[in-house]
Amino acid sequence: MTALPLNLVVLYVEDPKASAQFYADFLGLKPMALSDGFSSLTTDAGMTLGLWRKSTAHPPAEGGPGSAEIGIMAAGEGGVEALYDRVKLDGMTILQPLVTAAFGPTFVIADPDGHRIRVCQPDN
Repeated sequence: MTALPLNLVVLYVEDPKASAQFYADFLGLKPMALSDGFSSLTTDAGMTLGLWRKSTAHPPAEGGPGSAEIGIMAAGEGGVEALYDRVKLDGMTILQPLVTAAFGPTFVIADPDGHRIRVCQPDN
C-alpha cells in the first residue's frame, strides 16, 4: 500500500478570517482561501492549515481547544528561544512559558480560539 500524504490540519474556529490573520502574522504565510466560513494557509512544505467556522461544520465538531496541539519545530540553535522572545513582544497568549522538557526547549501559546500551539526544537 502506498503511504498517504498527511497534508491538512483543520481547526474549528469562531471567525475564520480573524484566525487566518493570526496564523498569517505568526507563521509568515499568505492565506490561500479567505471567507466567512473557511480560510486556509499552506506552507512551503505543502502542509495546509484549514480554519473552518465551527458553527457550520458538518458533521458538527465536538471537543474544543486544548484537547490537541499543533506544533512548530523551530530549527537551529536558539530558534525556540528567539521565537519565544518574538511571541512575548507581540503580546500573544502564552499558556506555558519557555521551559526545557525532556525533548528540549519548548513553550505553548494559544490562538484566538484557544487552540494550543507548541513550539519546540526538532531532533538533530
